[in-house]
Amino acid sequence: MSQPVERKAVLDALNAIRDPRSGRGLVEAGLVQGLVARDGRAGFMMEVEPGQAQLYAAVRDQAEAALKALPGVERAQVVLTADRAPAAGAPSSAHAHAQDHDHEPPVPPGTVRMRRGARLSADAQAQVMPPEQRPAPGLKPAHVAHVIAVASGKGGVGKSTVAVNLAAALAMLGKRTGLLDADVYGPSVPRMTGLDQEPGVTPERKLIPLRGWGLKVMSIGLLVDEASPMIWRGPMASSALNQMLNDVAWGSESEPLDILVVDMPPGTGDIQLTLAQRVALSGAVVVSTPQEVALIDARRAVAMFEKTHIPILGVVENMAFFTDPTTGAPIEIFGRGGARAVAETLKAPFLGEIPIEVALRQACDAGRPFVVDHPDSPAAQAFLAIAEAVAAQLDAGGELKPPPRIVFED
Repeated sequence: MSQPVERKAVLDALNAIRDPRSGRGLVEAGLVQGLVARDGRAGFMMEVEPGQAQLYAAVRDQAEAALKALPGVERAQVVLTADRAPAAGAPSSAHAHAQDHDHEPPVPPGTVRMRRGARLSADAQAQVMPPEQRPAPGLKPAHVAHVIAVASGKGGVGKSTVAVNLAAALAMLGKRTGLLDADVYGPSVPRMTGLDQEPGVTPERKLIPLRGWGLKVMSIGLLVDEASPMIWRGPMASSALNQMLNDVAWGSESEPLDILVVDMPPGTGDIQLTLAQRVALSGAVVVSTPQEVALIDARRAVAMFEKTHIPILGVVENMAFFTDPTTGAPIEIFGRGGARAVAETLKAPFLGEIPIEVALRQACDAGRPFVVDHPDSPAAQAFLAIAEAVAAQLDAGGELKPPPRIVFED
């Protein structure tokens, strides 16, 4: 049995290392984020300003060496991320808003109009620019053919359950598949896949994704304690996502990845925009439950992808019904057909319904993709049909259906 790792010893060792800019210890300087100290391993994430990554690379190496020297530490890892600072001379959002209000310039194409004459700031408007004004399209990670996002406008609709089982189903169809947990605030993929080892590092300092169920898996949850809250500002969370996309050895020339499934956090915030604007997404799958309160947010998720010009691969209705064990009749606990109606209204593909099954919940808690253990069940068959539909659209290449156009009126 491994010797316990003492958290105080870890903190003392890290605080003995000087921050080259402030001269204080790393802990005192606030450079130790998401500390892990358990099960024979120790590590943390260190956020620095842009342009300082080279300076702090030596500090990272020094910190890793200090952690490895501690009793009980068998594996040590320090992840270095570079945050983005505001552009020099850029006006604050409040100032930009005041300018918009005072001068009322013409509304450019792509503007989202607000109620009662309110207007978005210039910074916010830049995020919904028309195609001819947008920055150059993003890039895919090396040796990855397609990146797809599994998203929802609302939490609690089973998005991660769909992402895990969709990825496993794609692997069962013979696709080389990866699964990235982009929900840095509430990562659940490690629990749902049963993978919790610390990732290794290549000689080129790229993280090595874990393997299981025919998948390559990466999550921030593999680098921090499961119970540790990620108290991060938006730019740092976006920086961490960028690192998990581009600093992970997803594929190689001899073994390229066909599809990388990204389990996105709910909502339409910084992380979602980072992914949509910096990565060449092949498309998005939107997950919702049937009730209207969830469908409202699903429409927002579709609107976000429309504004960032990401094709909609389809809409999935999760928790569509529960089968009465006595009669076999469907019991529509949350209603039924709402997501299908939304897909039809928005002219997006409807990929299918996922029924409620007790065994599906049990599989998630046990860390085993349901579609692998129960391939003949109705829910697993639905996942496989959804995977086939998604794979067919990706294989069609240029025939991907563009996102629906949504008009925001005054």
